[in-house]
Amino acid sequence: MAQGKNSKIANLRSFDERPLHFGFLIGINTMDFRVYNSGVTPPSDPDGNLYYADVLDLTPGLNIGIVSSYKLRENLNLRFLPGISFGQRNMTYIKYDKDGNFLEREESFKIKSTFLEFPLLLKYNAFRMHNAKPYLIGGFNTRYDLAKDKQDKLLLTSLDGYLEFGAGFDFYLTYFRLSVEARMSIGLADMLNHDGTGEPGDEVYTEALDKLKSRIFSLTFYFE
Repeated sequence: MAQGKNSKIANLRSFDERPLHFGFLIGINTMDFRVYNSGVTPPSDPDGNLYYADVLDLTPGLNIGIVSSYKLRENLNLRFLPGISFGQRNMTYIKYDKDGNFLEREESFKIKSTFLEFPLLLKYNAFRMHNAKPYLIGGFNTRYDLAKDKQDKLLLTSLDGYLEFGAGFDFYLTYFRLSVEARMSIGLADMLNHDGTGEPGDEVYTEALDKLKSRIFSLTFYFE
């Protein structure tokens, strides 16, 4: 009877009353581009061929960081989650002749990114259901790419701002709170450096594009 009675006692009953708490996070991500092709023949291609680019497959990456959470009011927290994330996009170009006939699909090449990121997010909590609680989250994230100068064929800009939104669940365990969160990041800036890599033969890959906008999906686990 005592065991049955104790099982109904909520874990970490005063956790949400603390104005400030900290933790760490680890997660996985997939990075993507929204590709805007120019639709015109690159000036550097003497044969007049057309090039269309796309990201055909997604590769998992890793993100880690620390958690600082401040209680603004009941059910609303301000969260600062600085960290670092690693990932890549596999870009493929499809080549057509000037009459629109398919010529070839080039082998994919990797665009790797190492982001320093500084998300500032608002977390809206639903009411707690014993030892679990759903929530919504949204805000702004600034990312700086440390790997922007180490690319083949394309060169990216280093800085971008992202609108972020997502949802998750808090689970109150015996000694800590575990949160599982899915979040989408939509880049606002054109990530393509239109000056190109400066390497001979790479010009066509930049000229075939109008702009690139970043998109990132992440599944993150928080330990607080």
